[in-house]
Amino acid sequence: MDIKAAKFMEGFIRLTADAFKKGWHERNGGNLTYRVPASEVESVKDSLHEVKEWLPIGNTVPGLAGEYFLVTGSGKYMRNVELAPEENVALIKIDEKGENYGIVWGLVKGGRPTSELPTHLANHELKKKLTDGKNRIIYHAHPTNLIALTFVLPLNDKEFTRELWEMATEDPVIFPEGLGVVPWMVPGGKAIADASTKLMEKYRVVVWAHHGLFVCGDDFDEAFGLMDTVEKAAEICVKVRSMGGKKQTITKENFLDLAKEFNIDLNTDLLD
Repeated sequence: MDIKAAKFMEGFIRLTADAFKKGWHERNGGNLTYRVPASEVESVKDSLHEVKEWLPIGNTVPGLAGEYFLVTGSGKYMRNVELAPEENVALIKIDEKGENYGIVWGLVKGGRPTSELPTHLANHELKKKLTDGKNRIIYHAHPTNLIALTFVLPLNDKEFTRELWEMATEDPVIFPEGLGVVPWMVPGGKAIADASTKLMEKYRVVVWAHHGLFVCGDDFDEAFGLMDTVEKAAEICVKVRSMGGKKQTITKENFLDLAKEFNIDLNTDLLD
Protein backbone atom coordinates (compact mmCIF):
# COMPACT_ATOMS: atom_id res chain seq x y z
CA MET A 1 0.00 0.00 0.00
CA ASP A 2 0.97 3.64 -0.34
CA ILE A 3 2.64 4.74 2.89
CA LYS A 4 0.36 7.77 3.09
CA ALA A 5 -2.62 5.42 3.37
CA ALA A 6 -1.06 3.32 6.16
CA LYS A 7 -2.72 3.19 9.56
CA PHE A 8 0.47 4.26 11.33
CA MET A 9 0.75 7.33 9.08
CA GLU A 10 -2.85 8.17 9.92
CA GLY A 11 -2.05 8.02 13.65
CA PHE A 12 1.11 10.07 13.20
CA ILE A 13 -0.74 12.78 11.26
CA ARG A 14 -3.63 12.86 13.72
CA LEU A 15 -1.28 13.48 16.66
CA THR A 16 0.57 16.30 14.90
CA ALA A 17 -2.67 17.95 13.77
CA ASP A 18 -4.38 17.70 17.16
CA ALA A 19 -1.26 18.92 18.96
CA PHE A 20 -0.91 21.94 16.69
CA LYS A 21 -4.53 22.87 17.41
CA LYS A 22 -3.73 22.64 21.12
CA GLY A 23 -1.11 25.36 20.64
CA TRP A 24 1.85 23.16 21.56
CA HIS A 25 3.80 23.65 18.32
CA GLU A 26 4.48 27.24 17.40
CA ARG A 27 6.40 27.63 14.14
CA ASN A 28 8.69 24.56 13.85
CA GLY A 29 8.62 23.71 17.56
CA GLY A 30 8.45 20.14 18.80
CA ASN A 31 9.09 16.73 17.25
CA LEU A 32 7.67 13.21 17.06
CA THR A 33 9.18 9.80 16.32
CA TYR A 34 7.52 6.40 15.88
CA ARG A 35 9.41 3.08 15.85
CA VAL A 36 7.72 1.25 13.00
CA PRO A 37 7.13 -2.50 13.37
CA ALA A 38 8.67 -4.72 10.70
CA SER A 39 5.21 -5.82 9.53
CA GLU A 40 4.18 -2.22 8.90
CA VAL A 41 7.41 -1.48 7.03
CA GLU A 42 6.75 -4.54 4.87
CA SER A 43 3.21 -3.36 4.11
CA VAL A 44 4.49 -0.09 2.58
CA LYS A 45 7.67 -1.42 0.94
CA ASP A 46 6.57 -0.30 -2.53
CA SER A 47 6.69 3.33 -1.35
CA LEU A 48 10.27 3.07 -0.12
CA HIS A 49 13.60 3.60 -1.84
CA GLU A 50 17.11 2.48 -1.00
CA VAL A 51 19.23 4.56 1.38
CA LYS A 52 21.13 7.07 -0.75
CA GLU A 53 23.32 8.46 2.02
CA TRP A 54 24.14 7.31 5.54
CA LEU A 55 24.48 10.14 8.04
CA PRO A 56 25.72 10.07 11.66
CA ILE A 57 23.02 10.01 14.33
CA GLY A 58 25.12 11.90 16.87
CA ASN A 59 25.21 9.05 19.35
CA THR A 60 25.30 5.26 19.16
CA VAL A 61 22.18 3.12 19.62
CA PRO A 62 23.10 -0.51 18.90
CA GLY A 63 19.80 -1.67 20.39
CA LEU A 64 18.03 -0.04 17.44
CA ALA A 65 20.16 -1.54 14.66
CA GLY A 66 18.07 -2.19 11.57
CA GLU A 67 14.99 -0.45 12.98
CA TYR A 68 12.81 2.00 11.04
CA PHE A 69 11.44 5.27 12.42
CA LEU A 70 8.87 7.74 11.15
CA VAL A 71 10.16 11.17 12.18
CA THR A 72 9.27 14.83 11.79
CA GLY A 73 11.79 16.93 9.89
CA SER A 74 14.13 19.55 11.28
CA GLY A 75 12.72 23.03 10.74
CA LYS A 76 9.39 21.64 9.55
CA TYR A 77 6.07 22.88 10.88
CA MET A 78 3.68 20.47 12.63
CA ARG A 79 0.74 22.25 10.99
CA ASN A 80 2.06 21.19 7.56
CA VAL A 81 2.42 17.47 8.29
CA GLU A 82 -1.26 16.87 7.58
CA LEU A 83 -1.11 18.88 4.34
CA ALA A 84 2.06 17.34 2.88
CA PRO A 85 3.55 14.49 4.91
CA GLU A 86 6.01 13.61 2.16
CA GLU A 87 7.61 17.07 2.51
CA ASN A 88 7.64 17.29 6.31
CA VAL A 89 8.20 13.74 7.53
CA ALA A 90 10.77 11.02 6.83
CA LEU A 91 10.96 7.28 7.26
CA ILE A 92 14.52 6.46 8.26
CA LYS A 93 16.47 3.24 8.74
CA ILE A 94 19.20 2.73 11.35
CA ASP A 95 22.36 0.96 10.17
CA GLU A 96 23.65 -2.36 11.53
CA LYS A 97 25.89 -0.66 14.11
CA GLY A 98 23.36 1.87 15.37
CA GLU A 99 25.64 4.75 14.40
CA ASN A 100 24.03 6.16 11.24
CA TYR A 101 20.63 6.65 9.66
CA GLY A 102 19.42 6.79 6.09
CA ILE A 103 16.20 8.16 4.61
CA VAL A 104 14.04 5.65 2.72
CA TRP A 105 10.95 7.86 2.24
CA GLY A 106 9.92 11.49 2.64
CA LEU A 107 11.50 14.95 2.94
CA VAL A 108 11.15 15.09 -0.83
CA LYS A 109 12.06 18.79 -0.97
CA GLY A 110 15.15 18.28 1.16
CA GLY A 111 15.99 18.46 4.82
CA ARG A 112 16.93 16.19 7.67
CA PRO A 113 15.12 14.51 10.56
CA THR A 114 14.53 16.51 13.72
CA SER A 115 17.60 17.99 15.40
CA GLU A 116 16.45 16.16 18.54
CA LEU A 117 17.03 12.79 16.83
CA PRO A 118 19.92 11.79 19.15
CA THR A 119 17.69 12.33 22.21
CA HIS A 120 14.73 10.53 20.65
CA LEU A 121 16.73 7.50 19.59
CA ALA A 122 18.59 7.20 22.91
CA ASN A 123 15.23 7.07 24.67
CA HIS A 124 13.72 4.71 22.11
CA GLU A 125 16.59 2.33 22.76
CA LEU A 126 16.03 2.52 26.52
CA LYS A 127 12.25 2.15 26.40
CA LYS A 128 12.43 -0.69 23.88
CA LYS A 129 14.54 -2.59 26.40
CA LEU A 130 12.49 -1.67 29.49
CA THR A 131 9.11 -2.46 27.90
CA ASP A 132 10.07 -5.56 25.88
CA GLY A 133 9.50 -3.58 22.71
CA LYS A 134 6.02 -2.27 23.54
CA ASN A 135 6.97 1.43 23.69
CA ARG A 136 7.07 2.93 20.19
CA ILE A 137 6.50 6.69 20.59
CA ILE A 138 8.79 9.48 21.76
CA TYR A 139 7.18 12.91 21.62
CA HIS A 140 8.35 16.44 22.47
CA ALA A 141 6.18 19.57 22.54
CA HIS A 142 6.07 23.11 23.94
CA PRO A 143 2.91 23.27 26.10
CA THR A 144 2.49 26.82 27.37
CA ASN A 145 1.40 26.37 30.98
CA LEU A 146 3.96 23.67 31.69
CA ILE A 147 6.77 25.92 30.43
CA ALA A 148 5.44 28.80 32.53
CA LEU A 149 5.59 26.66 35.68
CA THR A 150 9.27 25.92 35.14
CA PHE A 151 9.92 29.56 36.03
CA VAL A 152 8.18 29.38 39.41
CA LEU A 153 8.24 25.78 40.69
CA PRO A 154 11.37 24.18 42.15
CA LEU A 155 13.16 22.26 39.40
CA ASN A 156 13.20 18.88 41.09
CA ASP A 157 11.20 15.71 40.51
CA LYS A 158 9.51 15.54 43.91
CA GLU A 159 8.13 19.05 44.24
CA PHE A 160 7.17 19.39 40.57
CA THR A 161 5.35 16.04 40.58
CA ARG A 162 3.54 16.68 43.85
CA GLU A 163 2.30 20.07 42.67
CA LEU A 164 0.87 18.61 39.46
CA TRP A 165 -0.58 15.51 41.15
CA GLU A 166 -2.59 17.80 43.43
CA MET A 167 -4.23 19.60 40.51
CA ALA A 168 -6.71 16.86 39.59
CA THR A 169 -7.67 13.58 41.22
CA GLU A 170 -6.93 11.44 38.17
CA ASP A 171 -3.46 12.88 37.49
CA PRO A 172 -1.61 10.41 39.75
CA VAL A 173 -3.61 7.62 38.10
CA ILE A 174 -2.34 8.68 34.66
CA PHE A 175 1.31 9.16 35.65
CA PRO A 176 1.67 7.33 39.00
CA GLU A 177 5.45 7.10 38.73
CA GLY A 178 5.67 10.90 38.67
CA LEU A 179 7.79 12.99 36.35
CA GLY A 180 11.43 13.97 36.05
CA VAL A 181 12.91 17.43 35.61
CA VAL A 182 15.93 18.34 33.49
CA PRO A 183 17.43 21.79 34.19
CA TRP A 184 17.86 24.09 31.23
CA MET A 185 20.24 22.65 28.61
CA VAL A 186 21.06 23.39 25.00
CA PRO A 187 18.59 21.30 22.96
CA GLY A 188 19.63 18.67 20.45
CA GLY A 189 22.95 17.65 21.99
CA LYS A 190 24.31 14.63 23.81
CA ALA A 191 24.07 16.27 27.26
CA ILE A 192 20.30 16.69 27.18
CA ALA A 193 19.95 13.24 25.58
CA ASP A 194 21.90 11.64 28.43
CA ALA A 195 20.02 13.58 31.12
CA SER A 196 16.64 12.70 29.64
CA THR A 197 17.52 9.04 29.20
CA LYS A 198 18.64 8.78 32.82
CA LEU A 199 15.27 10.11 34.01
CA MET A 200 13.36 7.96 31.52
CA GLU A 201 14.69 4.91 33.34
CA LYS A 202 11.98 5.55 35.95
CA TYR A 203 9.56 8.02 34.35
CA ARG A 204 7.51 8.34 31.15
CA VAL A 205 7.32 12.13 31.41
CA VAL A 206 10.30 14.49 31.56
CA VAL A 207 10.14 18.26 31.93
CA TRP A 208 12.74 20.30 30.05
CA ALA A 209 13.00 23.52 32.07
CA HIS A 210 12.02 26.69 30.16
CA HIS A 211 11.64 24.57 27.03
CA GLY A 212 8.89 21.96 27.03
CA LEU A 213 7.83 18.41 27.77
CA PHE A 214 9.23 15.06 26.64
CA VAL A 215 7.05 11.93 26.86
CA CYS A 216 6.90 8.35 25.63
CA GLY A 217 4.10 5.91 24.94
CA ASP A 218 3.23 2.51 23.56
CA ASP A 219 1.03 4.15 20.93
CA PHE A 220 -0.04 7.57 19.67
CA ASP A 221 -3.01 7.87 22.02
CA GLU A 222 -0.94 7.12 25.12
CA ALA A 223 1.78 9.63 24.23
CA PHE A 224 -0.70 12.36 23.33
CA GLY A 225 -2.74 11.59 26.45
CA LEU A 226 0.28 11.97 28.71
CA MET A 227 1.18 15.30 27.16
CA ASP A 228 -2.41 16.51 27.40
CA THR A 229 -2.86 15.40 31.02
CA VAL A 230 0.33 17.03 32.27
CA GLU A 231 -0.41 20.27 30.42
CA LYS A 232 -3.96 20.41 31.81
CA ALA A 233 -2.57 19.92 35.33
CA ALA A 234 -0.14 22.76 34.63
CA GLU A 235 -2.99 24.97 33.40
CA ILE A 236 -4.98 24.34 36.58
CA CYS A 237 -1.87 25.10 38.64
CA VAL A 238 -1.34 28.41 36.84
CA LYS A 239 -4.98 29.37 37.47
CA VAL A 240 -4.85 28.37 41.15
CA ARG A 241 -1.74 30.47 41.65
CA SER A 242 -3.33 33.41 39.85
CA MET A 243 -6.27 33.21 42.27
CA GLY A 244 -4.06 33.50 45.32
CA GLY A 245 -2.87 29.93 45.78
CA LYS A 246 -4.29 26.77 47.37
CA LYS A 247 -6.65 27.02 50.36
CA GLN A 248 -7.11 23.25 50.48
CA THR A 249 -5.66 20.33 48.53
CA ILE A 250 -5.39 16.54 48.13
CA THR A 251 -3.47 15.16 51.11
CA LYS A 252 -0.91 12.37 51.33
CA GLU A 253 -3.56 10.14 52.93
CA ASN A 254 -5.93 10.93 50.06
CA PHE A 255 -3.29 9.88 47.53
CA LEU A 256 -2.70 6.60 49.37
CA ASP A 257 -6.45 5.90 49.43
CA LEU A 258 -6.60 6.64 45.70
CA ALA A 259 -3.71 4.29 44.95
CA LYS A 260 -5.38 1.48 46.91
CA GLU A 261 -8.78 1.98 45.31
CA PHE A 262 -7.42 2.20 41.74
CA ASN A 263 -4.75 -0.45 42.32
CA ILE A 264 -1.95 1.77 41.00
CA ASP A 265 1.72 1.58 41.86
CA LEU A 266 2.03 5.14 43.13
CA ASN A 267 5.56 6.43 43.64
CA THR A 268 5.22 7.17 47.36
CA ASP A 269 8.80 8.43 47.52
CA LEU A 270 7.42 11.63 45.97
CA LEU A 271 4.81 12.07 48.72
CA ASP A 272 7.10 12.40 51.75
